[in-house]
Amino acid sequence: MNEANLLLILAVSFLGWKTKNLSGSGAIAAFFTGITVVSAFGWKGLIVLGAFFGTSSLWSKFRSSAKAEIEKKLAKTSERDWQQVVANGGSALIFSLLYIITDDAVYMLGAFTSLAAANADTWASEIGPLSKSDPISIRNLARVEKGSSGAVSLLGTLASLAGSLLIALISILLFKEISAEAAVIITCAGFFGSLADTILGAYVQIEYRCRRCGLETESPEHCGVKAEGLKGFSFINNEFVNFSSSFLAGSLTIMISNVIC
Repeated sequence: MNEANLLLILAVSFLGWKTKNLSGSGAIAAFFTGITVVSAFGWKGLIVLGAFFGTSSLWSKFRSSAKAEIEKKLAKTSERDWQQVVANGGSALIFSLLYIITDDAVYMLGAFTSLAAANADTWASEIGPLSKSDPISIRNLARVEKGSSGAVSLLGTLASLAGSLLIALISILLFKEISAEAAVIITCAGFFGSLADTILGAYVQIEYRCRRCGLETESPEHCGVKAEGLKGFSFINNEFVNFSSSFLAGSLTIMISNVIC
């Protein structure tokens, strides 16, 4: 890795911290993720990674006041810590390392698909709540509060597809190794990853209810007291679901590519 790329990654991580898009730990995690991706795919890989982190940060700030109430429900804010960075970029880091070790282009597709899935889920999470109507739970098909795990809306679904498509388009424009067919696979698998995130969120992700105010939340504590568990498993939180769905999407692309090739 040349010094210019290293300085660029350091500058972007520092800027993310200064603009409060990343916490201190989040900036460090983003720095090491950037180093790994650049080591595998060069500066072009950094552009793909930057497209995810950049657009995700922009959408998280977009009409943030309208989403303020939803943040109370979620165990996160627009400032991402190391857990959230690893949850969204950890799969890309793993596939990038596998590419470095094997020099097999299939892991490039896995890395970019995992980013497509993370981008799809983030766009759905940040844009979907701006819908005029409440989302529908996939568990019982009933209307639920915005920000509820395992719920979908038309706006959020379209945003998810657009987020995955963006990563695929940038990838095919930058890398000659990625064919039109591969870009379609990245888009579809990335979108599938977002759907998997929703399904896991609906059925196995932990959800709590505040003992004081009654709010259903992803946070184990609310209003200064320990919240009551409603559903799911305690070790399956939002970060676990994010990582699992993006890794699943990347693995799906690798399996499809191996079968086709």
